[in-house]
Amino acid sequence: MRIAFTDKEVVEGYKLSKGEALAFFGDDRIMIEKYIQDPKHIEYQILGDEHGNYVYMPERECSVQRRNQKVIEEAPSSAMDPETRKRMGEQAVSLARNCGY
Repeated sequence: MRIAFTDKEVVEGYKLSKGEALAFFGDDRIMIEKYIQDPKHIEYQILGDEHGNYVYMPERECSVQRRNQKVIEEAPSSAMDPETRKRMGEQAVSLARNCGY
């Protein structure tokens, strides 16, 4: 994994990553993602029944982690405002409904 802040770093990191991927895995395909500084790890749980009814539970923030393991879960998240909380919950329900979960 590499982080690039300039165009030059993007080009250098791309070339190095492609070479490493080929050397280690025999395949030079790589994935590029936008780097987000100070991200928040927000989770929603949804409940659904066989009749197509869905609800979302209050979110929880799991940003405090060590080695990809949650150390602290805070619910509700202090980083969320009511409008965002509602919008994200409704999006989670919509996703579940539309993919037939």
